[in-house]
Amino acid sequence: NHLGWKNSLLCFQQTSTTPPPRPPLHHLLLLLLSGLCAWGFNLDSKAPTVLIGPPGSFFGFSVDFYLPEEQSGSILVGAPKAETGQPEITQGGAVFYCPWHLGNNSCTTIEFDSSQGSRLEELNGTLEQMEFKSLQWFGATVKSHGKSILACAPLYSWRTTKDEPQREVVGTCYLSINNFTKFVEYAPCRSDLNSPAGQGYCQSGFSAEFTKAGRVLLGGPGSYFWQGQVFSATQEAIEESYDPEFLNVVVREELKTQQAHIKEDDSYLVLNGSDIRPLYNFSGEQVKRSICYTEFIWAQLDDLLIGAPLFMEKMEDGCVQEVGRVYIYLQKTYGMEPGASAVLTGDQEFGRFGSAIASLGDLNQDGYNDVAIGVPFGGTAKQGMVYVYNGQHNGLHPKPSQVLQGYWSPGQVPDFYGLALRGAKDLDGNGYPDLIVGAFGVDRAMVYRGRPIVHASATLSIFPTMFNPEERACTLEETGTPVACINLSFCLNASGKHVPDSIGFTVELHLDHLKHKGAVKRALFLHSQQSHFIQTLQVRNGASSECREMKIYLRNESEFRDKLSPIHLSLNFSLDPEAPTDAHGLQPILNYRTRNRIEQKAQIQLDCGEDNVCVPDLQLDVFGDHTVAYLGDKNTVNLSFHAMNRGEGGAYEAELHVTVPPEADYIGVQRNYGNISSQSCRYDTVNDTNMVICDLGNPMKAGVSLWGGLRFTVPRVTDAKPSIQFDFQIHSESFEASRPDAVPLPGWVPGRLVKREQDIGPAVCHVYEFVNDGPSAISEGVLDLSCPLQVQGRAVLYVTRYMVPANCTSNSPINPLRLQVKGDLCGWGNRKDEKCHEDECFQLHCRMGALQRQESVSLHFYFRIWSKSFQQVNLLYFWCSPDFNCLGRILCLGFFKRSLPYGTAMEKAQLKPQAASEA
Repeated sequence: NHLGWKNSLLCFQQTSTTPPPRPPLHHLLLLLLSGLCAWGFNLDSKAPTVLIGPPGSFFGFSVDFYLPEEQSGSILVGAPKAETGQPEITQGGAVFYCPWHLGNNSCTTIEFDSSQGSRLEELNGTLEQMEFKSLQWFGATVKSHGKSILACAPLYSWRTTKDEPQREVVGTCYLSINNFTKFVEYAPCRSDLNSPAGQGYCQSGFSAEFTKAGRVLLGGPGSYFWQGQVFSATQEAIEESYDPEFLNVVVREELKTQQAHIKEDDSYLVLNGSDIRPLYNFSGEQVKRSICYTEFIWAQLDDLLIGAPLFMEKMEDGCVQEVGRVYIYLQKTYGMEPGASAVLTGDQEFGRFGSAIASLGDLNQDGYNDVAIGVPFGGTAKQGMVYVYNGQHNGLHPKPSQVLQGYWSPGQVPDFYGLALRGAKDLDGNGYPDLIVGAFGVDRAMVYRGRPIVHASATLSIFPTMFNPEERACTLEETGTPVACINLSFCLNASGKHVPDSIGFTVELHLDHLKHKGAVKRALFLHSQQSHFIQTLQVRNGASSECREMKIYLRNESEFRDKLSPIHLSLNFSLDPEAPTDAHGLQPILNYRTRNRIEQKAQIQLDCGEDNVCVPDLQLDVFGDHTVAYLGDKNTVNLSFHAMNRGEGGAYEAELHVTVPPEADYIGVQRNYGNISSQSCRYDTVNDTNMVICDLGNPMKAGVSLWGGLRFTVPRVTDAKPSIQFDFQIHSESFEASRPDAVPLPGWVPGRLVKREQDIGPAVCHVYEFVNDGPSAISEGVLDLSCPLQVQGRAVLYVTRYMVPANCTSNSPINPLRLQVKGDLCGWGNRKDEKCHEDECFQLHCRMGALQRQESVSLHFYFRIWSKSFQQVNLLYFWCSPDFNCLGRILCLGFFKRSLPYGTAMEKAQLKPQAASEA
């Protein structure tokens, strides 16, 4: 299985300058028997440089930068199945050299091995072939350091010089010294220790690396019955010992590990570079296959990442799925702890998350190194993906800032995109590190350049925060009409490394997010009389903020109905897409954590006292002049109503809704009756129900008493029903209530078992209070409450309990997981097949019983927000607002209306009078 070959090497990174009081970590070596190390966010994913190799050569199996000081940067790409042209060698493998300044497809092979085929040697009077270079996978590992390049063939075989000849896979490497001026071979496992118990299956060069000082490190996973072995030697010693006439050579002062105790099998050993003795031993949960050092916190201490791409995660239903995992070990001043500081778990089943890990350097210039993680079988077509994670003070941010994918059409075989990664080098010299991604399944290597980062922030303010319709301090320029207005100001500042002195931005302002589609915008910008404003702004890099001021005016109150809800003002800013590119052909990008949308809101001053909060008290009396209807007669019916607001504030968008039964037809209002004008009532159809809707005022001020009359005919009377019912309801728009008004959700850990109530997510409480404000007692009150348990297939709410002194039934069990909760639980009845639109809902039906005048009953309804469904929940979506301190008053007649984005919740109170005379 050739896939396993690439996922294994040893890795080293030296950053410490002053060793702490312990074995010096700046000499650390890492022994890895299966894994990949390579050296993310603002990468230019839209226009990567694509290098394409010979078909079928596995071009892109390994990648690295080549950056000698006196030359422009280049790219090294291994192609372990490439043809070499040497006689009698099939697919010997090659390494390609791709100068950056020459552009795409300008790669040439590096002639590491100048011999013409496999070497021969006379043994016992017979000329024998001593080495076998066909299918040796030369180029499976490629590393560079300064002017040196190391390339290895881990499947290189040789014929031992023993009496009983054997062909053993020992592996070999070639070292290019001083910018291609000299090539030498380094094959530490081609020795007299060849046997299954020794180095016979060593495969040296399976993994390789340079230390920062330039020392060569090789890993050989097959030594000592696959226990593995590490070799270390200086370049000078390798060059000095090399002799092309000899297969077996001794390298001066070579360090190598010996066979260890059986307890060291299947472990990851971090070795002291001075003597290659174990310094740390990290034992994992499952098989691990990639590893890398980086330095998240710039404290001269290396941190360790270990990948386990075959990690099997246990799900909530008890099943397991292969998703992969990366373990993060943060180094302290006293060393590394045996347990991982944090873990990252993949989200693509069979994606092999963690097959490759690359330190990227500081991509976004925030002082923390970033990391790329390969998912070579991720994506819908299994083409492969690369996740970029930003570093922070405690390791890595748990969510990727960028996801890279190949853009070509899916092929017939896996692309293996992301199985080879290399970063932390600035190829184009723009001050930001770049990333190389190999995709050997399609013979490609992709170069993603780091784009300059702009850090920007904005402020938005309005003053005053309330429109006073009576104070018209501004004038419309075209008509000279005086209007009420307020002031708006916004400021923008920006800074960044290696970005232009002047940074272009596009600023967009939007006014008044409306509840109802097609409604009139209530406020507009004074200078344009539009609700949308766009401006291009130039901001000096690192200088003081660039600010602008303007005014917003309120339209005439007769032009709109909604005076209660806030008028929202939003500001969005982005980098100007038309700005020219820099000298490297790149445009800067905003830091992905930039908050580039901010909002403010203003209120319309209401007839509601100093606190601008209306608490209406709507009441309704209805009278009829006919009590008997006759079959075959028109049966004209006049119904009168008396609507009152006895509250302490106005009732906005107050309306009377009369449901017309199918036997009746609406004629019109009673003329010359009461104080409701003939234009205030309209006939409409709502949800296939015929209704008469009368406007009672916007606002219906406190203390107002309105009389009106409606005329109907009842031509379709039958003897099937003993009576005909007209339903009258009076209501107005009101604020919504819940505690708390918004809930920040913690990060959801996939596969976490839910045992306790708090394992679900944050708790939310709703309180609904029934109040009988009289004038008489009622015999029964009913509350119907609906809330969504799921939205678009995702769990939203989990009902834990409710408390109410009433007889309640629900269509779903309370606390179905039987979690440990606090408080008493109400019983529930049989499930009813009722639905809330397209979403599965929880429905509660409570019969309150009789209520005397001024008597009240409270319902406390508790639920939890599922943390795995959302990152942030604004409970305005769940019938919430802090304005009424989680208290919803449901009065005698009418219902408590709530406007919801999902359209799935309404709390409705129906109060039944004790006798008709008390209505």
